[in-house]
Amino acid sequence: MAAVLTERQQKWFATVRKNFEKTTGRPMAEWLEIMKTCPETKPRAQMAWLKAEYGVGQNGASFILDSLKPHGGSEEPDLRTALWKAPGSLAVLEAVEAVAAGLDGVISGQRKSFTSFSRAVQFAAARPLKGGGLLLGLKLDPAVSPRLSPSVRKESWSERLSAVVELTSPDQVDADLIEVLAQAADNG
Repeated sequence: MAAVLTERQQKWFATVRKNFEKTTGRPMAEWLEIMKTCPETKPRAQMAWLKAEYGVGQNGASFILDSLKPHGGSEEPDLRTALWKAPGSLAVLEAVEAVAAGLDGVISGQRKSFTSFSRAVQFAAARPLKGGGLLLGLKLDPAVSPRLSPSVRKESWSERLSAVVELTSPDQVDADLIEVLAQAADNG
């Protein structure tokens, strides 16, 4: 399963790119020069600096910071390797990915703190748990399956993912979980 953007995400980014100079009042080259004066070194702090000093919104700041990254190769393998270090967690993720790969139109994307699964929108995300395994967030009503719980913790993934399930071994990715993941995909 290649990590790409959904068609909807591609359209959204194209719109941000197209309207960037009009929205921010400056061309990207000027923003890249401005970023050389930024006293911050971490992306979140840089984003906050852009917002505070220049009134740049979240999308514009993200676009500027993304433009600072070298684009010769993907960061994704490094993000995945860094996040999924524990062999037990990685084994469970691979079982979930195998199921997701069998669902029509599903793509996977790697973020710093989770792996996402999307169709038109994100319908699932997984993050490793300390001690092995993973927490799988799903765009579903938790009442759909007795295995699911309401998401009570603020996660870094989409707020649409209102149900969660902890998986501690690949064999827990069984027929019931496959059905639940397919239902969530139908919501995405």
